[in-house]
Amino acid sequence: MLAKAAIMGIVEGLTEFLPISSTGHLILAGALLHFDDEKAKVFDIAIQTGAILAVILVYWQKIRSTIVALPSEKQAQRFTLNVIVAFIPAVVLGLLLGKAIKEHLFTPVVVATTFIVGGFIILWAERRQQAVVRVQEVEDMTWLDALKLGLVQCLALVPGTSRSGATIIGGMLLGLSRKAATEFSFYLAIPTLIGAGAYSLYKERHLLSAADAPMFLVGLFFSFVAAWLCVRWLLRYISSHSFTPFAWYRIAFGIVVLLTGLTGWVQWQA
Repeated sequence: MLAKAAIMGIVEGLTEFLPISSTGHLILAGALLHFDDEKAKVFDIAIQTGAILAVILVYWQKIRSTIVALPSEKQAQRFTLNVIVAFIPAVVLGLLLGKAIKEHLFTPVVVATTFIVGGFIILWAERRQQAVVRVQEVEDMTWLDALKLGLVQCLALVPGTSRSGATIIGGMLLGLSRKAATEFSFYLAIPTLIGAGAYSLYKERHLLSAADAPMFLVGLFFSFVAAWLCVRWLLRYISSHSFTPFAWYRIAFGIVVLLTGLTGWVQWQA
């Protein structure tokens, strides 16, 4: 079981911050490993915290300096307000629609469709990006920019959309540079994924026991390591590359999701 937890942690860490959706990857990996019961679903959400710790480590200097400057500097206050504003829509819509989405949209057709459509949206966004950049750095964002990004993030409530994909590509379409959109997606992930993990653990606490702690710790550790490597690589990658390869990957993977669902290889249950 610990080996399965390690593999799932690696899958989570490698896919959480790329615009390819961790959901479909975790479903297929869980099916292959026979690690897809109700407890495993809680595990999948909880280990996102490991990935978030990697973001905190990579951006620790920025986060620390913001906290120190918060009482006196307007730039730190505006940045913090932007993250809070962007976080609120996911909380509200997640609580209102989360159950209905799991009951009605968690199907291979929906997930495959969002993978494929998302891929084509990335291709379109990359083609029009150069002419519309108006926000070069995260610090230049307004609260309205943050609110729009928060609303775009809510698209990730639909399985297969990708939270990072929605915020990064949505940010680019709204006028943010690739760098600014990617960095704000990382910052916004901190409260979003920690909140989702804590809520899931509390809500499903009856499924867990002290004996599960080693499994969760292993998953968190490997998720942390994989995400740390992935985030550092992605920051270097976006300095000179587009997201076009991820678009084609999404389209191909969406076809795989559809085939595995329709052939019965993966049992899709919310």
